[in-house]
Parts: sequence; C-alpha cells; structure tokens
Amino acid sequence: MAPRSQPTARQVRLGTELRRLREAAGLKAREVAGLLSSTSAQMSQVEAGLAGVSEERVRRLAAHYACADEAYVDALVSMATDRTQGWWEEYRGVLPPVFLDVAETEYHGAFLNEVVTSHVPGLLQTPDYARAVFGYMVPELPESELAPRIEHRMRRRAVLEREAPVPYETVIHESALRILVGDRRTGRAQLLEVLRAIELGHATVYVIPFTREGFAGAGIEMMYVGGPLPRLDTVLRDAPHGTAFIDAESQLARFRGLLHKVGKAAMRPVESRDFIHRMTKEL
Repeated sequence: MAPRSQPTARQVRLGTELRRLREAAGLKAREVAGLLSSTSAQMSQVEAGLAGVSEERVRRLAAHYACADEAYVDALVSMATDRTQGWWEEYRGVLPPVFLDVAETEYHGAFLNEVVTSHVPGLLQTPDYARAVFGYMVPELPESELAPRIEHRMRRRAVLEREAPVPYETVIHESALRILVGDRRTGRAQLLEVLRAIELGHATVYVIPFTREGFAGAGIEMMYVGGPLPRLDTVLRDAPHGTAFIDAESQLARFRGLLHKVGKAAMRPVESRDFIHRMTKEL
C-alpha cells in the first residue's frame, strides 16, 4: 500500500506514540521490523503516520515493548482502527489540512479547556465575528476562501451541541470581550452568543477582568484537549504558520500548570456571566 501523502494529526500522533514506546524499550526500528515481517523503512512510515497499522500489530508491538499499561494500549488500538469520516472531511482540498485536524481533535476530545486573551473563542463565535477575524488577514482572502472558513468554524461547535457533548470550559480575558473586531452591532451580538452558550450549558465561561491584580499571563492562549488518558492529551496553539499540536509530556505538564494558574485569576462562572451581561448594556 502506498504511503499516505498527507497524514492527519491523529494519525501522526499514533505513530509518535508507537515510536516513543520503541525508544523507551531501547530498540531500533530495524530490530522491530522483523517482528512484523516488515522493513525498517516501513516501520519508519508507521511511526511517521504515513502508513496504517492493524489492531493485531499494535498489540504485538506493545507486548514486544513490554508496555503493561492496558488502558494506554487500548487507546492506541482505538486510534489505529478508527474509521470516522467526520463532517470536516467535506473540506479536504478546500481548506488547509490543519483546519480539519483541529476539528477532528476536538471531536475526539474527552474535554476542552481553552484560554483566550485576544479574540472570543472560535467555538463561540458568530458568523459575523468570524468573518471580521478572517477578513483581517493580509493579503485579504477572496470570498471563495473566506466563506468556507466561516462555515467550518460554525460547524466546529457541533462538539458542544451533540447528544453527548464534549465538556468545554474557557477562560476569556476581558480584552477579548471588549475588542470590537467588527462594528458595535457585531460586538453586542457576539456577547449575547456567549451568554446563550452559557445558558444552554454548552460552555462554562470564566472571565479575567482588567482590574485583576497579579495577572501576567496576557500572552497565554491555548486549547487543552483531553485524551482518553492524560498521556494522550494535546495542546493546540496558534503559530505564525498555522496551529501547533503539542504532545510531549514535559510540555503537557507545563500547560496543565499554566491552566491552573490562569484559572485562579478568573472570576467564577456566575460572576463571569453577570459581568458579560453588564457589558452587553454598554454596547
């Protein structure tokens, strides 16, 4: 079978986890290849997410690597055998692959914890707000590229509205709520949409006000996506050329600490709701 030309972030993560297991066992790819009647080149493709791997092979590799964490192995098997063709696949070839990877990662998340300081979270944005955000790009996007980006962003919220929604919490700095990315009508409608999400139970929102003392985390923005196990968590961060997917355990531990620190600076949900409600009366 020909290698994948463009593996998804989930496929790459599976390969990364298999490589980490092999390296922890002190083995080289060529030493393991024989176990699967394979070659070191084919093993490298599996570990790069360029080639698929069956449940039987995942379990054989885990046993060979002396991995005794059954829940972890089961989670890897689930990743290897997942054949979900989500709504995001409709945008393959239409939007950059990272848009699809973000949607798929959210879809499989056990929980979503987000911190934003510059914009309202994408999962809570209105179409007009999203249009203003995407429309600020340089060079400007033609409508043929702008429209699918907005539509994709609106469809991402399906993870919050489905029958078994993904628990979602977000810490929003007051600056993100006050910046008028569009006109005042757009700003007020956006605040009302955040309140709607709160009232419907789609999101738990925590606000950090300008007046909060001791908050020096204005540069911290992230989406922390819970995996089936903590070691399979993922952090998404905007980067100059797309979204970065972070999964190294040392980095995950760092971002867990940042989440806790930022959370302590925020108002409680009821206070935050009332705060946003008062803001709507100012617009």
